[in-house]
Amino acid sequence: MSKDFYKTLGLESGASSDEIKKAYRKLAMKYHPDQNKDNPEAEAKFKEISEAYEILKDEQKRAAYDRYGAAAFDGSMGGGPGGPGGMGGMGGMGGAGAFSDIFEDMFGDFMGGRGPGGAQRGSDVQYTLELTMEEAFKGKEAQIKIPLADTCDQCKGSGAKDGSTAGRCSTCDGAGRVRQQQGFFTIERTCPTCQGQGNIITDPCTKCGGEGRLKKEKTLKVKIPAGVDTGRRIRLTGEGEAGTQGGPKGDLYVLLAIKPHKLFKRDGANLFCRVPITVTKASLGGEMQVPTIEGKVTKVKIPAGTQTGQQFRLKGKGMTVLGNDARGDMYIEAFVETPVNLDKKQQDLMKKLDKDFEDDTSGKHSPEASGFFGKMKDFWDDLKD
Repeated sequence: MSKDFYKTLGLESGASSDEIKKAYRKLAMKYHPDQNKDNPEAEAKFKEISEAYEILKDEQKRAAYDRYGAAAFDGSMGGGPGGPGGMGGMGGMGGAGAFSDIFEDMFGDFMGGRGPGGAQRGSDVQYTLELTMEEAFKGKEAQIKIPLADTCDQCKGSGAKDGSTAGRCSTCDGAGRVRQQQGFFTIERTCPTCQGQGNIITDPCTKCGGEGRLKKEKTLKVKIPAGVDTGRRIRLTGEGEAGTQGGPKGDLYVLLAIKPHKLFKRDGANLFCRVPITVTKASLGGEMQVPTIEGKVTKVKIPAGTQTGQQFRLKGKGMTVLGNDARGDMYIEAFVETPVNLDKKQQDLMKKLDKDFEDDTSGKHSPEASGFFGKMKDFWDDLKD
């Protein structure tokens, strides 16, 4: 069953960011393992609500979830390491990452927050790329443009003006964190002077203002293999946001979404196509031409007496199977269409045919109708007895 992250937090789908955080804070306090040491169910519940919060608190991940559901973060569908929890800065399903967000709000990084000083790794980024079903069938090399915080080309990411260097923070002595005694407790929090960097830039770069990064539109090429499906993620290592103070870049995760097709519906590697056929062709049999996903046309033999819903299998005419040269199958579903807008001559022919059918009491022309009316007669007879 698909996970409903909103329901997990007791929220409606249109909940605001503040409502999401408030709901998580309340549930996290209630189910935190430290408060329920002898209750394994509480630990499982805590992980569940932390997973929901981890997705919904991030605008990009929330947008992907709203559109594609939990399947967008299902590691079994491929891509980067297993689900959001394997996506570096984008995950942490165990609850610690999400729970530290709440504690930072309440106690200033108590039991959480950034590590000591210096360079910080850049954030991972997720980008949704839409493909047509034909592109998913063939594969392609796509070009994407995405706004990212990239390394400043003037200071090379150091944040310092050319010729100057950063000095050690005197408040935390380069540790990036400070400790404060409050009664029986010692609380450790991010250094307010250097913001956890461990050093102070006294002469910042004039282009990036000491950040070491600039917002840029980056153009990247992504190789899409044939046979991909919605929910597949492709990881581009080191193509995420630049780190601070010359730290390493994060990763870029390209989430694939296949657009609905006008003719075909997809189920794994198989394709389904509903094709209307005339009453005469369904009755007499014959051939019809149907399209295939590679843009060709193939012939399908229709046997006499074909009924609506009857399927015909075209072996090897489905989608490409990811990772090899095999293909799925295509299934043609017949839909017998009742004729409309008949002229008088056509109506007379239909009336004659209808009369012939009525005069035939054997039921050989319409076995299902004959069987139904026979059962109906028995039903009425039973009511009379």
